[in-house]
Amino acid sequence: MFITAALIILLSAFNGIEGMIEKLYSDFDSDITIRSEVAKTFPESQIDFKVLSTIEGVENSSKAIEEIVVLNHEKKRVNAVMVGVEESFLGFSKMDKHLVEGAGFLTKNDTEYGIIGASLLDKLGGFIPERVGYEEITVFAPKRDAKVRVGSNPFTTRRLSLAGRMNFNREVNAEKLIVPLSYARDVLNYSEDITAIYVDVKEGFENQSVKETIQQKLGNDFSVKTNYEKNELIFKTSQSEKLIVLIILLFIFILAAFNLVASLTMLFVEKKENVDTMISFGADKKTVFQIFFFEGILIAGKGIVFGLVLGYAICLAQLKWAILTMPNSGGEAFPIKLSLADGLLIVVLVSLLSFLFSYLPVRFLIKKNFGYLHF
Repeated sequence: MFITAALIILLSAFNGIEGMIEKLYSDFDSDITIRSEVAKTFPESQIDFKVLSTIEGVENSSKAIEEIVVLNHEKKRVNAVMVGVEESFLGFSKMDKHLVEGAGFLTKNDTEYGIIGASLLDKLGGFIPERVGYEEITVFAPKRDAKVRVGSNPFTTRRLSLAGRMNFNREVNAEKLIVPLSYARDVLNYSEDITAIYVDVKEGFENQSVKETIQQKLGNDFSVKTNYEKNELIFKTSQSEKLIVLIILLFIFILAAFNLVASLTMLFVEKKENVDTMISFGADKKTVFQIFFFEGILIAGKGIVFGLVLGYAICLAQLKWAILTMPNSGGEAFPIKLSLADGLLIVVLVSLLSFLFSYLPVRFLIKKNFGYLHF
């Protein structure tokens, strides 16, 4: 019962963690990202955006420019990754849901604004006051193809107002600065070049199939990756941990199943005289086997049923009342996600092991003590 309940709870917890990871990384990372295979940047004229928008499954897209810059606020300076995007990016990244301070816009009244990672703004010692509505920083961007000489300034300097502070995941929070595409082009002196194209996929379409269609249209000069492929290590690590935990718990179940073997053995020893009496009345080996075998199945079956009830009850209680919270999360509930497929997998595996640990001991005991009988 307890092993079955533990399997339900732990696999549901891993499903919740996978869902949380997918949400944290997939919201900011677009469903599909297009980059050049031959250079860091490429002219946007190389992509036919009208054709791209007509591909089945493509909901929206945004041109992007990514570059490492230095941010300055008062006397503090930090490195950051500036990402210039179009307004459409704010929509498919669900920016409004990830704001912890300020507002989610990039332009207002012909003024350009930025949205900064939560911990990145903390490093700068800044905040976005409600009365003013924005914070001022200075962006130092490297000059393109500039020759560094004594006394020369290798950076282009621009002021930027921060309209909001975002919270996605540790990486984004610590190093990303979202700015309008026009601002990034101005500070980096990019006329037509971009570094990437972010593509949002419509609901109901598989990212992988849309990616393959885009790749066929663009050819081998461009790299097309899904959000899963961009964060492949993170997702695979989570799945591997889930598999390892399942194997460990099944091994523990095998150890616990020896209790079933012991119970059946003691029952057989206790009832041996009764069995002898039944045999003298004409019972055969098959009848005796079925009595003890089904006894083991009933014991294991009861444990499985009560384990499923206990496991799902604890998971539902966590979903409703947030009994367990994540550390350093401000009281956010530990994620739980129930899966019918995992429940069926657990029932099948546990039932199979229960069958084996009922069948093998009973057959051995009957063969050892009543070998003269025939099935």
